[in-house]
Amino acid sequence: MSRPIVTKEQMLSRVAFWKDLKSSRMPLVDAVLPQYEREIFNVIGRGVTEDATMEIAIPDAKDFHISIVRAGPGQGSALHTHQTLEVFVPLTGRWSIQWGDEGEHELEIGPWDVISIPTEIFRGFRNESEADAVMLAVLGGDDPGHVTWSPEILTAVRERGYELGPDGNIRSIQD
Repeated sequence: MSRPIVTKEQMLSRVAFWKDLKSSRMPLVDAVLPQYEREIFNVIGRGVTEDATMEIAIPDAKDFHISIVRAGPGQGSALHTHQTLEVFVPLTGRWSIQWGDEGEHELEIGPWDVISIPTEIFRGFRNESEADAVMLAVLGGDDPGHVTWSPEILTAVRERGYELGPDGNIRSIQD
């Protein structure tokens, strides 16, 4: 069996240099609420982001998607669920991970700790550090689909003038 030959130029299309990554400050609809402000960098694949304008460094996602999350102190993600396994790995700082229908369960993890959240479980996270912190997020599957938000989050987002369109992406209510 002959193996494919990959040139350096071809391999460079599969490299995401940190200095070149572009983030979204509204990667998911909950980010319109101050406590959920954060940046997401799509490294491999689109993941479950709802910002149609996000750039993807390496679009060839097979079996998993990788994103990097950067959040300020006390900021993170609202409770949400999706049909894929999700793994969080803090790279800097301390992060609390919440899960359950009301976020009634919580634990704190730090750099290089790994937590794997099962499918269909409501989950959220928050930077517990006193400074900006960075976390790696890995989603399983070729197509992780879309996020399911609680009705309370969607109501709060709508009050700020945003919603999810039929394509699952963020749009202004004025559109």
